Formats: sequence, structure tokens, C-alpha cells
Amino acid sequence: MRLEDGRRGNENACVLLTPFNQISTHRRADKKGTSQPQKAKLDLQPPRGTRDFYPEEMRLRNWLFGHWRQVAREHGFEEYDAPVLESEALYVRKAGEEVTEQLYNFEDKGGRRVALRPEMTPSLARMVMAKRNGLVLPVKWFSFPQCWRYERMTRGRRREHYQWNMDVWGISGVEAEAELLAAIVSFFARVGLTANDVGIKVNSRGVLTEVLAALGVPEENFAATCVLVDKLEKIPLSAIQDDLTALGLEESVVLRLLEVIQSKDVEGLEKAIGKDSAALGQLRQLFEYARAYGFDDWLVLDASVVRGLAYYTGVVFEAFDRQGELRAICGGGRYDKLLEAFGGEALPAVGFGFGDAVIIELLESKKLVPALPLRLDASVFAMETGLQTTAIAAATSLRSAGLMVDLQLEARKTKWAFKHADRLGATYVVLVGAGEAAEGKVKVKHMATGQQETLPVVDLGNWMLAASAASAGVMHP
Repeated sequence: MRLEDGRRGNENACVLLTPFNQISTHRRADKKGTSQPQKAKLDLQPPRGTRDFYPEEMRLRNWLFGHWRQVAREHGFEEYDAPVLESEALYVRKAGEEVTEQLYNFEDKGGRRVALRPEMTPSLARMVMAKRNGLVLPVKWFSFPQCWRYERMTRGRRREHYQWNMDVWGISGVEAEAELLAAIVSFFARVGLTANDVGIKVNSRGVLTEVLAALGVPEENFAATCVLVDKLEKIPLSAIQDDLTALGLEESVVLRLLEVIQSKDVEGLEKAIGKDSAALGQLRQLFEYARAYGFDDWLVLDASVVRGLAYYTGVVFEAFDRQGELRAICGGGRYDKLLEAFGGEALPAVGFGFGDAVIIELLESKKLVPALPLRLDASVFAMETGLQTTAIAAATSLRSAGLMVDLQLEARKTKWAFKHADRLGATYVVLVGAGEAAEGKVKVKHMATGQQETLPVVDLGNWMLAASAASAGVMHP
């Protein structure tokens, strides 16, 4: 298979990295008229659909990941990771999922079919299967995978993005779903979003399972039907009518499905499927737990939500922007049979994925992205070239105390040194002058107040820790 750059429109695209010395060239004449090769101009933009993270963008990403990590840890989850390159077989399924069509996949030099992961759940399933006998259930894990999908880009949707994933394995009841939803709402609250900004649509695929079973639709057609129903939010019924017919769904069955998925409350579902529905009982229990947690005002029952991945089996959910300007903010659900699809023994599981790009779009629109300037404790500056060894000793002393320190690496004017320290957000400037250095001392100036101290280098770290603690109103031990 020929590997194409994503910008050329290949649906099974993978970016082909060409050695720099093989970049196409053309020839030009030098001053003597001799033809010389000239290297093509390098494209300074990242591949279409991907991003560079300069330091200011990394500060924002770290801020976001920090909140995600804190929420996960507060809920008792442990962090894990997996390779971004996986076996293609993990993602190739037969239910007509878009994810299969959007793979960045290729054959490696060993003849193996591989893909950049489009989602984390199959990798997690592989890991759980590998250590199934040694795991203590329930497993509660989280991660921040980088994911790749060759798809049409829209606001908040790129071909490369990061996700916050949280999953619970080994719990069959909706207690697990409630805990995951609590974590999602906890994050929203931490960053200043309210139930007026974001809602979470909740449904159960069990509702469709019961309806399709009652209508005589074979169980093997269930997953593919859900994938098609999921598309109804974006396209009219007529666009998938032929696909539904190919699954053996007659017009009467389709109309019945539409009646069910148009339900927006428990009462509507009761009329459509009856009060004794097991799936409806799960949804009632989930809403009861939501009231106990205190986030029931975030939830919206929406029977049209089935999520596009074929492996979901029960409760599914999807957070949305109430203003309707963005695509789904996050989504997930129960996937109890995923291990069976990979040849293993079924194990109850539920989880969600939460993309980084769309939440940043939402926070920016709400003006909730904080200013994140660079902050350092100190910048150390040798006022003369021969004093660099003392400056190194001062910086080392501070760093040994756990402080964040910039060591200015070349001789500059003092005015430049202070401007540089200000750009770095340094609280202190440590000045190494000839007179002080001869006595093993340095001058320390507080950038905000202008106050200045002369201190021995050996005492520098402890002094700055104590001064920082005092300014923060904390007694340093």
C-alpha cells in the first residue's frame, strides 16, 4: 500500500516521513555558471489536522491535564498508558463504524498491519485481557492518550487530539456509570462551567435491544442498527434507509424505532416500551444516584443517543454544549462484551473519552481559560564573565532546594538581565557581582518590591524557601 500524506485525501492515510536529504530539489547556476542543486523550501506548518504546542500552548495543555488528573485521583483512579501504534485488527470491525474508515493504517517493515490508535478502549481491553487473572477488581484506571482519526475537521475536531479516558472494569451495576458521570461534572465545576452551559444526554442501548427483540430483529443486527441510528442526528432518515433495509428492518420497524428514540423523558419511554423494561429500570436507578451525588440537573434523558461505536451494550451518555455551537464534548458508555469480541471472557466495563480540543473551544467561548504566564522562583545572573562559576553554584543551591531557577548563560548588560527575568516571571533576581562573589555571597532582589538582600550562597536555598513561604502566608518548617 502506498502511504499518502493526509492532505491528499486518502481515507486510509498515513503521513509519510521523507528523509531530509531526499526532499525534492531543483538546480540553479552558481556565479561561475555551474548548475547546483537547491533544496526545496521546508513547509513550516504541521501536517493538516495536527498541532504544534509551543510553550504557551503547553502551559494550557498542562493546566487542563492537571485538572483531569486531579479529578481522576480524587475519585480513586490510577493512571496507565499504552503505545500509540497498535495492531490494525483492534479497530477493524464489521458494523459500519466510521472509526474503521478513518484509520491512519499501514503495513510496517515486518509486514504487520498496524494503525495509529483512534481511541484508547481497545488498547485498554488488550491490557486487561493480558493480566486478567492478576487484576484485583474493580479496576479503575485513567489515561491521556493521543488519538488519530482521518476525518472531516470542524470546530473543536482535529485529526490528532488528546483525550481524558476513565474506565471501570468489574462492576455490572449503574453505580459505575454514576461515578464516572460524577467525575465529569466535578471537572466541569472545577473550571467554572455550570449545568446552564453543559448538559449530559443519557440513554441505554438496552432500550433499543428490547424494542428490536420485540419486533423480531436478529440480535446479530443490533450493533449495526445502533451505528445507523447514531447517524440520524447528522443526516435524514432517507440517507440511511437503504442501509436499514439491508439489515432486514422493514418500514414498520423503522417507524417504531423512530417513535422510541424521539422520547425525551421517562414517561415517554414507558409509553413506548412499558414500565417493566429492565433498561428503563437502569435509567431510573442512574437518575436516583445522580440526585444523591447532586448532579441530576446536568442530566437529560434522550433516547436518540446510542453512540457510534458498535461495542456499547448498555447505558450511554454524551455531554453537549447547551448553546448548540459545538459537537459532543465527551461521551462514553457500557461495553460489557468487548473482551468477547477479542476472544476473551466477558467482563463488565464502562468508560468515557473526553477530547482536549473541544473543551478548550468551549472554555474560550465562555472566557474561562485562565491567564497562564510563565512563573519561576529566581533568575541568576553573573554580572561579569569570570563570575559564572559562582552563578552556577547559586543556581545549584536553589535548585537543590526544589526551586524553579533560570541560569542566564551568557554575558549581558544588567538592564537586559532584569528584562529577561521579568519575561520569565521570576520572583527574584540573584546578582553575582565581583565583590560579593569574593566573599561567597550574592545579592538577591525581589522583582515586585525592589527589596534587596546580600546572602551567602550556601544559605540561598533555605532563605528563598522561607521568604516564599512567608509571602504566601505559610509558616515554612
